[in-house]
Order: sequence, then structure tokens, then C-alpha cells
Amino acid sequence: MAEIEFIKTAILNKLKGQFVNINEKEKLERIKIIGKTIEPSLDNETINAIYEDINNLDPISNLLTDKDIEDIMINNTSNIFVYNSKFGEIKLNYKINTMAELNKFVNKLKLYQTNESAEGNIIDVHLPNGSRANLISSPLGYNITIRNFRSQPFSIIDLINANELSYKIAARLWIYIDGFRIRPANLLIGGMPAAGKTTLLNALFSFFRPEQRVIVMEETYELNTEMQENCVRLETNEYLKLDDLVKNSLRMRPDTMIIGEVRGEEANDMVSAMNVGKIVMGTIHASSTRDIVNRLTHSPMNVPIDIIPIIDALIMVSQIYINNKPVRKINLISEISGIETNKILLSDLYSYDFKTHQESDISPSITYRDLVARIMGVSPQYIINEEKIRARILEQLNKLGKTSIKDINEVVRNYYANPKQTLIDLKLIDN
Repeated sequence: MAEIEFIKTAILNKLKGQFVNINEKEKLERIKIIGKTIEPSLDNETINAIYEDINNLDPISNLLTDKDIEDIMINNTSNIFVYNSKFGEIKLNYKINTMAELNKFVNKLKLYQTNESAEGNIIDVHLPNGSRANLISSPLGYNITIRNFRSQPFSIIDLINANELSYKIAARLWIYIDGFRIRPANLLIGGMPAAGKTTLLNALFSFFRPEQRVIVMEETYELNTEMQENCVRLETNEYLKLDDLVKNSLRMRPDTMIIGEVRGEEANDMVSAMNVGKIVMGTIHASSTRDIVNRLTHSPMNVPIDIIPIIDALIMVSQIYINNKPVRKINLISEISGIETNKILLSDLYSYDFKTHQESDISPSITYRDLVARIMGVSPQYIINEEKIRARILEQLNKLGKTSIKDINEVVRNYYANPKQTLIDLKLIDN
């Protein structure tokens, strides 16, 4: 019989990219077919052993199931680092020791590759648990960065409990996302890399109405959209750029368009979509809400300044260290209140002082609140009161231990359908 390692290598080479979106039974069957083509005398026991080995992603298997590990960084055969949400960046006391082991590990990852560029030197991979990996070749071997996927994504209450935001801010975000059905807010979440932009955007999915049709566009899948039934997930590739997806999504009858990260020419299409009445949300790299505006109006985005005010709210998140531990914070919320002498006017509603670690109370939303009140034909006080009620709902859910995205979404949907009964059920008002 041919050497088992030779057979494994041959199987891995033939199966490259074929494990995407198939179940374990199909994986085993493909391994069996190819294995017997290479060596007809292979018995089921050996085939099962090959299957187990190919599925084994040691030395990182345990890291992929650790809910505190956000990123895994394999620096060829030099070392392995992780980013832990509680402790920050940590160097592990083990690594991939040899180039042969590294190449075998890379071949296992290639089973799940979704695309490659630069003649195969850059590869993107979607692992079975939803994590995404980027592999890039160097003279010292492949360097691998894995963005780990949580099976249970952080909810808005998880972020409150982590001291990223208050109930009041969460209620304001709920108002932005919902817009009382008639006018949700166009908003962008800004921050530097690893600040938690995507995590916050994902948590906001709890607040979408069930009937909303949501089109999500990302360069690599990161958002967890399982709570939204009428949802389309799109991903870029070498033939479809992000601006192509944004343009095409307008033909897909969207209620809400979500852009995983706004970087370039798609910004113009994003703002144009807002201008024709579509609701758009996304993330953007920036250091402040003013920096978001500057990035939008300069190359490579080049959005005309006169249509920037169609964006309602800008939210900044940052990673800071308190007592040597990493903490993510919403550090600034601004609404765009107009344009004057060719300058965008920003109304800061909330801020966090990095030096004193003091937070301001969140100020009333003037521009967006008054817009919604006018459309609804109600007083601004109605919006203020509703925001207070929603803050109480979230606080009560936390007390009841209903903190997952699924739990929150269920109560939010009940509230949309029957507000009074939901408040009764939560014991916030008497029957």
C-alpha cells in the first residue's frame, strides 16, 4: 500500500476548495472516492483515520472554540500569538515547528478556501465554524491570520455588561435602527482596527424589524445574520468589487443595506442609495466623527460634501486600557445637523474622556429626533419617552438573564407587535 502520508497529501491537493458549504458526510465520501482512486486497497478504518486527521486543525483546534479568542496569528514557524478579549495580545508557548508541518496545516486550510489572488500567494478561507482566515506566502513560509467566529455573538446587553455603553445609549441605538418603522437612521460606526466596529454592528441586528429585507455586503463574511429571515449575504471576489455589490443591491428591493466596511469608491454609491430613500449602515476606519466626514469627502471616496448630511448619525468605538486590561468603549456619538459655509455641522451627543475616564450623559437627539417626530406627527417628547421605555426594557432583560441576541430579538419583536402586552409580560407596567 502507498504510504499513508503520501495519500493524505494527494487527497488534500485534489480537494482544495471543495469543503466549502458541505456537511461531514459529504466530506467523508469525497475523501473515500479520491483515496480509493489513489490506492484501491484502502479499507474503511484507514479512510476514517485519514478523515479524522484532515479535519484536525491542531495546534489551534482549542483556540477556535475559545470564546475569548478574537484573533489567531500564526507567524510561519516562528511563533503563534492570539488576541484575547480579556487580556489583550498573548504569545503562546507552542508553535508550528517545521516547514513540513506548516505546509500540511496550510493544505488543510485550503480545503475551505474561497478565493486566491496574486498567483496563489494570498488565500482567503472560511472555516467550518464561521471563522475566516487570511494566508499569505513569504520566503519564511505562510503567515496566517484567523478572525475567530463566536458561535454566540456579543449582544447589545453583553456590550453593556462589558461597560462599552450604557442602557441609555443602547436605547438610542435601538431608536436609530428601528426609526419607528417609518425612518430608520443612516449611520456609520467608526474606529481604528480591532476597536469593535463589526461587533457593535452585529449586536444591533437584535433591533431590526422581522419584516425588513436586509442586504449585507462584505469583503469577507463576518456578520452573524441568523436572526434576520429576509436577509441576503453577499461577498466580494476578484470579479465582484464592493461598489458592484452596492449598486446591484438597489435592484434587490432592500429595506436596509449593510456595508461591512466602507473603504473606497463604494462610498459614493452608499450615499447615493441613502439619497434615494434607502437605509444604509456600515463601518469605516476613522479616529473621530470629524475624521469620518473627512475620509468620506476625500480620495478615494470623494463623496460630494453637499449630500453628506443625508447620513444621520456617526458612532465611534475605541479600544482603551483600564488597569492594564483592554476595554472597548463607545467614545463619541455625533449627529450630522447640516452644512454651513461648506463645512459639515456635527452635534456631539455623547463623549468619553480618555484621560479622566469620565463619560458625559447622552444628550437628547435633536436633528434626528425632530425629523422622526415631524414625519410621525408626534411631539419630540414622545420620542424621548419611548427611548426611556426601551432603556428600561433592556435593563429588565438583563436582570432576567435574557441577554443573548436571540432572546433580545424575540422580546424586541414582541414589543413591535404589541408594546403594552410586552411591558406587562416584563412586569414593567401593571395589567
